[in-house]
Amino acid sequence: MYLEIITPDKKVFAGEVVSAQFPGTNGSFEVLDLHAPLISTMESGRIRITTSAGQEFYTVDGGVVEVLNNKIIVLAESVIA
Repeated sequence: MYLEIITPDKKVFAGEVVSAQFPGTNGSFEVLDLHAPLISTMESGRIRITTSAGQEFYTVDGGVVEVLNNKIIVLAESVIA
């Protein structure tokens, strides 16, 4: 899967991931390979990304997640790596 995390200022992350977990407004959720299309809002919290090299964490201050055709786009208010 391809993931992009974007803020109004910059692109924070772009690359292939195995899975990604997000702080959804109605609870956290995880996206895996070939996930069904999805659009969700995020609350402030932590994004966990699993890549072939290991795990990375980003703290976001709310935003939106879109999953479509094995591509995830995160539009975040702000991100602290």
